[in-house]
Amino acid sequence: MAQQSFLEELMSAGRGVVALIIGDRRAPSFFNFSQVGLVGSFIAFLAVTGVNATLPVLLGDHAPGDITQSILMLAVLFLTQLGCTAIVLRQVKKLELLRAYIVADNWATFFLGLFSSALAAAGIGGMFVMLALAVLVIIVEVNIARLVLGLTPLQIAMLLVAQLVGVWVGLTVVGAFIPMAAQIASPFGS
Repeated sequence: MAQQSFLEELMSAGRGVVALIIGDRRAPSFFNFSQVGLVGSFIAFLAVTGVNATLPVLLGDHAPGDITQSILMLAVLFLTQLGCTAIVLRQVKKLELLRAYIVADNWATFFLGLFSSALAAAGIGGMFVMLALAVLVIIVEVNIARLVLGLTPLQIAMLLVAQLVGVWVGLTVVGAFIPMAAQIASPFGS
């Protein structure tokens, strides 16, 4: 892949995320899976993480201390989900595709995070919006597994279950330190 500027990489990745959402088989061709592309995807991921952590404070919904808690929670969730993804890819003998997964997932997180932040900033929210975003995330994750990683339906199911376990474990670990995470991890309350 020819050397791209970050803006060119961002635009191409945006087309890739749209391709993932609609299930276009050309989706992988829009992402830069090189080491440089991995770094660019992490820059985007960190940027949207910062926006999502600070936006509630700027909108007056949370106290400034919540930024640190939010970033800590997102970091732990990212690492546990990534760890579980790596375990599944190792089991299906496709661990060499972990970088491609990270790149596509980071860019998807970037664009879906910006979209959800824009909705929040516009005051659009509620259970229906959260459910619609959750469905969109599932579609993107399935299509990353299917189109970028080339997994079979059973392997995709394994990956999604492992990622859910990773998120649950992450919420449980963070819940020991942050009360808000404990409420999310326990749907029945305390």
